[in-house]
Amino acid sequence: MKKYRLLVTIIIAMGIIIIGTTNPITNLYKSTNLINKGINPKEQSNNEKNNPKDLLICIDPGHQEKGDRSLEPAAPGSSQTKAKVSSGASGVATKKPEYMLNLEASTVLKHILEGMGYRVAMTRETNDVNISNAQRAIMANEKNADMVIRVHADSLDNSSKTGASILIPSKDNKHTSRIYEKSNNCAKSVDEHMKKAGIEVNGIFERGDLTGFNWSKVPVVLVEMGFLSNYNEDYMMSSPQYQRKLMQSIADGVEAYFGNNSNL
Repeated sequence: MKKYRLLVTIIIAMGIIIIGTTNPITNLYKSTNLINKGINPKEQSNNEKNNPKDLLICIDPGHQEKGDRSLEPAAPGSSQTKAKVSSGASGVATKKPEYMLNLEASTVLKHILEGMGYRVAMTRETNDVNISNAQRAIMANEKNADMVIRVHADSLDNSSKTGASILIPSKDNKHTSRIYEKSNNCAKSVDEHMKKAGIEVNGIFERGDLTGFNWSKVPVVLVEMGFLSNYNEDYMMSSPQYQRKLMQSIADGVEAYFGNNSNL
């Protein structure tokens, strides 16, 4: 019994000495071997500050109710001009205009990303706006968005063509070369997760002719959800269930992209 009391006294005395001479929190982590396991409290604090969920994702629902055929520079300082914005195509089966479909799907994506904890900004939340493609890019630039997701739907004279496509800025374009790598990495992640969800994807394509890309100073990915010119795919894209599935796969791709610390 005396030996036991002596041992307790020694332990208490050592504890007082340690607390009085060193950082008690650090000693706690040392004593529980957490530092050796890579959970240093200082590092943990830094990791919390670099949490990907602190990043801002900007969503651009393509087009708008009334197109604006007036011209704007296709790139900063360029003499080449393009129409500011169009109303887009319409579904061959549903007759739903693309601008309406794009906003529906983008709103679903917004709610999913916010549910994951991300901050989200929208270039538009109604159809009755007049915001050019350059202005949309500038909005994302001014917010210093960490990623821009542009949402569109395709249309062709060939009604048999189906599948989503992913567009990114060109690596060879002087206006977009600096944002190519991050855009491409995010696109590859989105492509992977869309395919995992069973969605047909035609591939990732570089574009050097899109005003919304050329004016962007932040990484950007454009998803063409499918073809409005295909009867079945048009109906499918208007289905709330399919919209949720498609937007969830895009969000999962974004999540995986930001989960890779090299992309922060």
